[in-house]
Amino acid sequence: MAFGSFDNKGASHTVSEINMVPLIDVMLVLLVIFIITAPLLSHSIKINVPQASSQPVEQEPVTIDLAVDGEGQLFWNEQPVSADQLTQKFTVEAAQDPQPELRIRADLNTRYEVLAQVMSSARAAGLKRLGFITRPGTKEAAGEQGQAPVEKTPQPVGN
Repeated sequence: MAFGSFDNKGASHTVSEINMVPLIDVMLVLLVIFIITAPLLSHSIKINVPQASSQPVEQEPVTIDLAVDGEGQLFWNEQPVSADQLTQKFTVEAAQDPQPELRIRADLNTRYEVLAQVMSSARAAGLKRLGFITRPGTKEAAGEQGQAPVEKTPQPVGN
């Protein structure tokens, strides 16, 4: 590294060397961090886990189709139900293991208040998997293209 003097006798020139001190400081800090954290990452507990040769049980996921028409009438798997019966059915289904998936199909003219009450009573009963079945686009757009509307698979709502 070149050092200059305080007198103006010499011509001033730029220093073209890289200052390595900050780079060395950063490297030493990183080295200390790795030295401290490396032993923490290598701790493991050795356990002899028993071996099982059985096949996993595959269960078909149970789904509940809840339809709400434009007037607010509720249909549980195509059977009409009242709001009181719906709450009781939610409680019964929430106690099952594994819990079924609730799929809600609502008419275009259904009030949001009815849907909010249905979702609130399902959550209060303890149902965790809730989804909506929708159709992309409008009826006119699907009819013009000559395609039937496609139902979407609902996604579970997590906590």
